[in-house]
Amino acid sequence: MGVGGTDPIIKRRRISIRLGTYTVGQREQSDDKSNKTVQYTFHKYKIECSPKVVNNRIFVGQTANLSAISKVTSMDRKNILQQWLSGALKTTTFSCTPLTNDASFRRYYRIQTHNTQYVLMDAPPPEAPQLFADIAGILAKAGLEVPRVFAANFAHGFLLLSDLGDRLYLPALNVSSADGLYQQAMQALIQIQPITAKLPTFTRDFLQAQLNIFEEWYLIRHRAVKALEPMRETLAPIYELLFTAIECQPQVFVHRDYHSRNLMILDERSPGILDFQDAMIGPITYDLVSLLQDCYISWPREKIIQWVADFQARAVVAELLSSTITENEFLRWFDWTGLHRHLKNLGIFARLHYRDNKPQYLNDMPQIYQYIFETSSRYEALEPLKDFFQTLQARGA
Repeated sequence: MGVGGTDPIIKRRRISIRLGTYTVGQREQSDDKSNKTVQYTFHKYKIECSPKVVNNRIFVGQTANLSAISKVTSMDRKNILQQWLSGALKTTTFSCTPLTNDASFRRYYRIQTHNTQYVLMDAPPPEAPQLFADIAGILAKAGLEVPRVFAANFAHGFLLLSDLGDRLYLPALNVSSADGLYQQAMQALIQIQPITAKLPTFTRDFLQAQLNIFEEWYLIRHRAVKALEPMRETLAPIYELLFTAIECQPQVFVHRDYHSRNLMILDERSPGILDFQDAMIGPITYDLVSLLQDCYISWPREKIIQWVADFQARAVVAELLSSTITENEFLRWFDWTGLHRHLKNLGIFARLHYRDNKPQYLNDMPQIYQYIFETSSRYEALEPLKDFFQTLQARGA
């Protein structure tokens, strides 16, 4: 998500487009080649830029003017935030404490007034806080516990949210607590999945783009793979198997990061759900594998099989899944969907390290390797992937 330019708000953001009719964000529009400028919409921001395109890419901040974004210094932004927050809270007396940030460019703060506690999301453009607000409303309407939006400044990327507390799933998960916490999380998934919303879908292009991240950032950048054609000849048949397994599943509302760092323990109606702004329509096992094959914690295979079977039974009762799907078939969907996610996550974590200066994510790669080795060893059709990774390890690439 990076682009060139020196503006402090939009630096390291890059948007790729296709000439002619193209899609940016979730809007499609045709450019007029007779004009000297092109206008399009990215996450509801109007962007005007010169038609000069290098390798089909427009570099925001160098050749484009984002008309909905004020180009301000970090101090200006702080002052704007202070004024907006004082107005939203109707007081100038409050404390602001930084919270742990996530893998995106968003930042979070706990805001304390004399009698109320909030969370401030600072999501500078072109992050899309309106997507967060829109999907929060959809999930809340379905009876899920998500942060409530009390006030919003979408032009600058500020949201004032309800505070769901500090009790994340991850530090609370252990042998004694896991079953109860996962049962609650799976029941919440049963509420999430039937939701109907106009969201992007897991198309074949999207699935391939996710694996392009794996190739570009993990294999080429992190592991310094040079023989690209042999690599792609090995991986292409595996990709096809994974795509087919994903496409044949029931397609439902998918959170896309439904794991222990995005789920909160609440006193009532647990879990609280965070970080849902990238929701899409996709395979029924995607969020389940995010939950049970978590990058940050692992469980014995027999426990995972038990939880997958429990979820499958719930999905059948909820009429999300046909009763004709066998446990073995559903488990294979789970494993192969997970494999696609794990390959993508290797690329994401490498990109967070090299591009975003977040090296801590490299510490979580060994768990992902383990999932990939175990899954590719379990199915004969996936053995070429196991051999591929073993070759990487053996030569220290």
